[in-house]
Amino acid sequence: MIDNETKRPKPDISVGETNILDAIPHPVLLIGPTEQVEAANIAAEEFFGASGAVLRRHELGYFVPFGSPVLTLIEQVRQRGAAVNEYKVDISSPRIGNEKMVDIYASPLAEHPDHVALMLQERTMAEKIDRQLTSRGAARTVTSLAAMLAHEIKNPLSGIRGAAQLLEQSADDNDRSLTRLIMEEADRIVKLVDRMEVFSDERPVDRDPINIHVILDHVKRLAQSGFARDISIVEEYDPSLPPVYANRDQLIQVFLNLVKNATEAIGDNPEGEIVLSTAFKPGIRLSVPGAGERVSLPLEFCVRDNGPGVPDDLVSYLFDPFVTTKINGTGLGLALVAKIIGDHGGVIECESQPRRTTFRILMPAYLGGSDSGNANPDAVQGGTDKTGDETTDSDRNN
Repeated sequence: MIDNETKRPKPDISVGETNILDAIPHPVLLIGPTEQVEAANIAAEEFFGASGAVLRRHELGYFVPFGSPVLTLIEQVRQRGAAVNEYKVDISSPRIGNEKMVDIYASPLAEHPDHVALMLQERTMAEKIDRQLTSRGAARTVTSLAAMLAHEIKNPLSGIRGAAQLLEQSADDNDRSLTRLIMEEADRIVKLVDRMEVFSDERPVDRDPINIHVILDHVKRLAQSGFARDISIVEEYDPSLPPVYANRDQLIQVFLNLVKNATEAIGDNPEGEIVLSTAFKPGIRLSVPGAGERVSLPLEFCVRDNGPGVPDDLVSYLFDPFVTTKINGTGLGLALVAKIIGDHGGVIECESQPRRTTFRILMPAYLGGSDSGNANPDAVQGGTDKTGDETTDSDRNN
């Protein structure tokens, strides 16, 4: 095969090599001497939203932003004759969509040094692991704090409340209102500590195979009979999903909390809408409690609302304790949600923009067996196996 412009032979990619490229879950491109896309795997077609034939009709610069670091990186590979990596590169453009943040791995072809093999890895996978580890670390912080508070605060509070009751008996009407205030505030602090004590429960989670749609339907009925009676709740379910291996009551608590937060975010908007969705997607692999192997997280459950969105400076900290956008909120609801999902070996993340805030949960599927390690990673294809330091950190944080 001859390149008419350069009169150099083009790399001849065999059917077997094409199959190998298509098996790679990350976008892979072969870039020619004139920046022309000469080959692309299936993942690249999905990433760029174009068929292989369309990709091959254009130069890479047609798809990435003007002056993109990707083009500079390719030139560096040709000059050095060696592989070059770059991390967290923004290649967002109107043609391929917004929020395209990738890690780039570029390498020359041994027999064709003017050609560059380019692999892109979307940052979302790494971010999910980073957020998961952060959430688990936050939950452990609250666990230690809760154990200390239960002993150091609840006992003195009972004494304060008892003293206020005794004072109330001999107080006049003006002072009696103050003693009641003392008792009410003491009770409020006790309730807060009781909520935090949930974090100190380190017992293994009692789990069973559960149909997630039964859980979501139950949450929907509870919400529409109470706090979300004036809000439209839409279902977008994948009926073919396998069961999730989870604790029924804890999952109800998770989704009830997320739906309640979405309702409060929407407020009095007459066009308010909450979307509950489920899907089966290739998931990352994580080491989780009770499993001897890394497991895939292919089950995706989302709660989406059309409220005003979460402030950008809070999105990264939403699952930390005491972080809240509510005037009278405690900031413990989402921290508890993160702990529950983490205990189930799952990942939770938030993506927010005006009129579209999505809380996304990824969890392992139940594939048979009697223990929590039944979610066999080899049985779910398409998962991205996270190895190296990140997996080691995940093991250590479990």
